[in-house]
Amino acid sequence: MMVRLKHVCLFTASRNNILRFLTSVVTLCVLTLGCGSPKISIFPNESEPLREFTIQGKGDEKILLLSINGGVSDKEKEGLFRPKPSMLQEFISQLNKAEKDKKIKAVLLKINSPGGTVTASDIIYNELIRFKEKTGAKIIVSMMDLAASGGYYISLSADHIMAHPTTVTGSIGVIAMRPELSGLMDKIGVDVSLNKTGKNKDMGSWFRKQTTEEESLIQDIIDNMGQRFIGLVKKHRKLTPSAEQEVVTARVFVADEALKLGLVDSIGYIKDALEKAQKIAELSKDAKLVVYRRTYYPDDNMYNTALNNYSGGKISVVDLGPMNALANMEPGFYYIWPAAVGR
Repeated sequence: MMVRLKHVCLFTASRNNILRFLTSVVTLCVLTLGCGSPKISIFPNESEPLREFTIQGKGDEKILLLSINGGVSDKEKEGLFRPKPSMLQEFISQLNKAEKDKKIKAVLLKINSPGGTVTASDIIYNELIRFKEKTGAKIIVSMMDLAASGGYYISLSADHIMAHPTTVTGSIGVIAMRPELSGLMDKIGVDVSLNKTGKNKDMGSWFRKQTTEEESLIQDIIDNMGQRFIGLVKKHRKLTPSAEQEVVTARVFVADEALKLGLVDSIGYIKDALEKAQKIAELSKDAKLVVYRRTYYPDDNMYNTALNNYSGGKISVVDLGPMNALANMEPGFYYIWPAAVGR
């Protein structure tokens, strides 16, 4: 135990030294360059306004590349020096900007996500549907490694869903997660007393086991949210009865299986998805592919995920890998594949 503690202290000291060094570099740059010198951005700054950058093409009409990379949430992420906007806030900001540009005729939505909260997933889905109705633009989804649960929920807004040959998708269901500390409290001799109105006021409490009635009530909520998800799948995908039976198990599928079931329309790479967007939106091969970012990146391309990874959570002194992500998940209802949390 003493050796482990020593390693943690050394790690903490090293991190503090790094922070002091970076602060010194920033200060030196400011003092050296002065007020009239060109602006240098050492770290991406989410307070900068969104700007449009062209990835390729020289045509007049545009295809907007949007990314959902990481957990779907409205929770802001804590950065090194300042909080970063939540994934939901940043995505809607980009969609609102696109709505004002009449030259945007299609959205290429690149998804690499295990899902996230029920509400954030539903908001993005509905905002994309509203965007299509208001602008007439087409939406083409390009699934990357993972488009599970909430990631698939969002995909249902698309006119065409294309999975990468190695995509894992599905997990069409709901899960509720909450800590349960009653066993630990019994061991350490701690109890919690409370006063309440209504017998179910403390339903879902961390500090005691649930009653049979409470478990039934929570399951009813989950079933209701699950039926909403399945209902949207039926609406957009027109599954056969046998495919529906397979999907409602909430398992995940590889791309070939998803195609056979009707969960996706085709399999291909992101460049194939771009060609599909051009075809569906009736655009020329030279249509501009644009992206909204707050920072300029030399040699930018479709695989750049910078400023699009909003996994949330706080900075940890000791990196516990996926356990950090699990520890930062608040109790609640999720369209998420738990096995992929923290990836």
